[in-house]
Amino acid sequence: MAVRTVLQLGDPGLREVAARVADPTAPEIRALVQDLADTLAHWRASTGYGRGIAAPQIGAARRVIFLQLPGAEPWPLVNPETTWRSEEKIVVWDACLSFLSIFMQVERNREIVVRYQDLRGERKEVRANEERDLSELLQHEIDHLDGILALDRITDIRTMCTREEFEKRYRARSPYAVTPSGAAT
Repeated sequence: MAVRTVLQLGDPGLREVAARVADPTAPEIRALVQDLADTLAHWRASTGYGRGIAAPQIGAARRVIFLQLPGAEPWPLVNPETTWRSEEKIVVWDACLSFLSIFMQVERNREIVVRYQDLRGERKEVRANEERDLSELLQHEIDHLDGILALDRITDIRTMCTREEFEKRYRARSPYAVTPSGAAT
């Protein structure tokens, strides 16, 4: 399909609430997922960052996210919704393809349950925790569907730093650390 332009911080499209997808099996949803996959792959190859992307980030206000975790199959989620959140919170480093020059610490729920549909329209559910940093990633991407950015979740403005400072001081202890094969996560 196509590598699409990622909307950048300040674009009002990032603050829109995405519309629910009526038919997850529709050809236009498959095409959207392919564009998300192509765009994420491009960003990973060119920056070393990117584990997930949400449709609003490429200007499509639809409730679709796409994850590509290292060593895992591509994972599109249609109409994802968080149905349960643990009371326990965690503080994690976060960044976004829509403002990749800025990193910050955000607060997330340690564990969540997400219901979604796959591209066949089948309903699925996943319980996500800190394993593979899946809980924080899903929360980040689902927030995009509601017009919420990681900046809105910052724990302390003093944790905000540039990408260069993040890489120098914190990357090795974050989900963005370089894997043993040399590929960035």
